Amino acid sequence: MVINTIVAVDEKWAIGKNNDLLFSIPEDMKYFRKMTLGAAVVYGKNNLLSFPGGEPLPKRRNIVISTSLELSEDYEVVRNLEELAGLLKAEKDREIFVIGGAEVYAQLLPYCSNAYVTKMFRDFNGEKFFPDLDEMPGWNLKEEGQLLDHEGLKYSFNRYENSDVKAFE
Repeated sequence: MVINTIVAVDEKWAIGKNNDLLFSIPEDMKYFRKMTLGAAVVYGKNNLLSFPGGEPLPKRRNIVISTSLELSEDYEVVRNLEELAGLLKAEKDREIFVIGGAEVYAQLLPYCSNAYVTKMFRDFNGEKFFPDLDEMPGWNLKEEGQLLDHEGLKYSFNRYENSDVKAFE
């Protein structure tokens, strides 16, 4: 089982403010859709609530980590990492992506093999952060995307690789 993560960060590795994204760039949204379509996506309750209408992402297996959410026919709920490991062990043919928020990223990052990071080259004064992979032992920048521009905002798509992946059991 290979677990990956995908995230968009500002230059200080901030990912959110007021339970919302810091920015919305159409190309980044397309990239996220392309990478996660058909995959199992793992995220926290606040992420679910921040989606349009509080609805899970279509055409993906949605797994929400929460101790307070009720079960739903639209997504699966796990209460802890042990329950999550049980669900994910059955995933043989589908990619797995951790998609946030900050607490879920922090909990699951050691188990991730790759991090697909959209880096924005601006400080958005965020209040929630993703760990700075440039400073984390075991994480190495493997692919640095070309510098792109959206209405004056410079950004790039990058891939980091974890050389010290923790077994998820």
